[in-house]
Amino acid sequence: MALFSKEPEKPVRPDPSVRPQTMQAVPVPPPAPTPESRVAPPRQPAAAPLEARAYLDQGSRVSGKLSFEGPARIDGQIDGEITAKDGLMVGESAVVTAQIKAASVIVAGKVSGDITASQRIEIRPSAKVLGNLTAPVLVVHEGAVFEGHCAMQPEGVRDDRKVTVFPKEERIVAQAGGQKQA
Repeated sequence: MALFSKEPEKPVRPDPSVRPQTMQAVPVPPPAPTPESRVAPPRQPAAAPLEARAYLDQGSRVSGKLSFEGPARIDGQIDGEITAKDGLMVGESAVVTAQIKAASVIVAGKVSGDITASQRIEIRPSAKVLGNLTAPVLVVHEGAVFEGHCAMQPEGVRDDRKVTVFPKEERIVAQAGGQKQA
């Protein structure tokens, strides 16, 4: 070994019969997730989706009545009433205390108030909704918090429905098969 000996190293001449081989890269699959690696990365504010024409960012705060003609996204704080002729997206950072009426509503943040949609309501896993929901289609993802009542029917149908309550005496007659008991 020339490395530790006092002998000078002899120059090495390449052997012309040996050709260098080229190496090819082989893809390596990522390691399997461990419990430590399943920790979610810190959340970054999501940019407004391309389809939203109106966008209220995280730093915005509005009190009053909001009206949107086209699709809208809210990531700020709203207190009042919201109406949208198209879709409304309530982002994860949004805190909304309002009555909402829209064609469709997607909630990923916090909403306190009734939501009425003519098409659908979707409550994402990060959402917390306190209020009544009315829509023909309702989607509640696992992990979402919803406290309130829901009616899965078109908006106008609920007002047309009538409930008749019989006095207690008439209910006894109806249960007895039409014979009045003394």
